Amino acid sequence: MTTIIFNCVIPRLRIFDVDKAKEFYLKFLGFELQWEYRHDEKSPVYMEVSRGNFAIHLTEHHGDCCPGASIFVWMKGIDNYYQEISNCDYPFMNPRIENAFWDSRLMTVIDPFGNTILFNEPINEEQDN
Repeated sequence: MTTIIFNCVIPRLRIFDVDKAKEFYLKFLGFELQWEYRHDEKSPVYMEVSRGNFAIHLTEHHGDCCPGASIFVWMKGIDNYYQEISNCDYPFMNPRIENAFWDSRLMTVIDPFGNTILFNEPINEEQDN
């Protein structure tokens, strides 16, 4: 019997404005643009942004997904990440770190299109997510 292994998960999020998406994901969250695709110059964009092992596909195509999605991310270094994004000149988002009931420190950000990213760091170092 073949073992089942999931190698990677890349969520897709709906966007409506490429410039606003780049301002949020690249300038505010510090992601890098990996690639951007349009069938022609008037077509909607489909692009990948990433930071470390965390990649997201952002799409203007209306049939790909609905706005208002939520992504739950386990990470390490949430205090440093909070400090980094707090120093950005981005007036539309001012996240805070809070303790969650699932023994995690949580920072929630919401993109300009209503998509939510929940950054979580385990409080107990022995948790491995």
